[in-house]
Amino acid sequence: MSSSLATEPPPTADRPAAPRRSLASRLLTRPEVGAIAAAVAIFIFFFVIATPFRSADAFSTVLYASSTIGIVAIGVALLMIGGEFDLSSGVQVTTSALTTAIICYQLSLNMWVGVVLGLVVALGVGFLNGYLVVRTGIPSFLITLATFFVLRGVNIGVTKGVTGTVATANVSDIDGFDSAKAVFASDIPLGFMTVKITVLWWIAFAAIGTWVLLRTRVGNWIFAVGGNKDSARAVGVPVKAVKIGLFMTVAFMCWFLGMHLLFNFSTVQSGLGVGNEFIYIIAAVVGGCLLTGGYGSVIGAAIGAFIFGMTTQGIVFAGFDPNWFYTFLGVMLLLAVLVNLYVKNYALTRK
Repeated sequence: MSSSLATEPPPTADRPAAPRRSLASRLLTRPEVGAIAAAVAIFIFFFVIATPFRSADAFSTVLYASSTIGIVAIGVALLMIGGEFDLSSGVQVTTSALTTAIICYQLSLNMWVGVVLGLVVALGVGFLNGYLVVRTGIPSFLITLATFFVLRGVNIGVTKGVTGTVATANVSDIDGFDSAKAVFASDIPLGFMTVKITVLWWIAFAAIGTWVLLRTRVGNWIFAVGGNKDSARAVGVPVKAVKIGLFMTVAFMCWFLGMHLLFNFSTVQSGLGVGNEFIYIIAAVVGGCLLTGGYGSVIGAAIGAFIFGMTTQGIVFAGFDPNWFYTFLGVMLLLAVLVNLYVKNYALTRK
């Protein structure tokens, strides 16, 4: 399941000990190495050509943009390492926010009740995605694509049916709004700059995800399931539970970002989030996740999100035409796939 669980036989006269790999060799086999190199290059590029990019306020803006991608990208990366995709993640963010806003406003409930109900709905969607994938054997690409269309229609249809418009009412006057905003959308002064609390949550989620992936049995299960689910099942890994849990993890991250958007803007547009699922996947791929599963890095996904944050804001600060951003996405995706494949093959030859 994992190289950390394997025990190497002792060396003998006929079979000498394997040569110790150099530090450079070990670093080059890390899945996030390509993302780190790209992040450094992009940072230097915009730092040199865009004067506004050098300020603390600009860096704060970059971090915020990165966090709104990175929070969900972390869950998506774990799911991709487990060998699956979720094309409904973009609209799941909106579904969670709409659920909370509409229920609280229409029923005059405390915002925290809506927050919990939004979480229940999100986890329910994640569970349903995972259950259908493991139960039917239909590729997750198709299952979650269907979920995408269902949720997209529900988001718009329910919102217009209840509010008469394509957006929710302003919920800033409802009890519990201020305390919920402090958790999901407050500003944190650091002295030299002020950042959104989502930046701290993004870093915390990345640290937790990395610890789970590299230091726990569940992390070994995720790699095993993504690498070869039949072999994993044969050695006792609960494949179905792992996959369902990963879909629910993505749903949790979507809920969290949805809560941030709701409490940051006090209202939610029902068409929000369409297309963002591809950005989350690309951030994970840029960060070292293979499309075939079984290989990747949570830290890499966070760095991938940071690359997008720098690019979206750097293009503005440099005065470039923002329409070129999607060209950058395509180029980065292709380069990331090539680099990740090379790194994996290099790692296999160095074992």
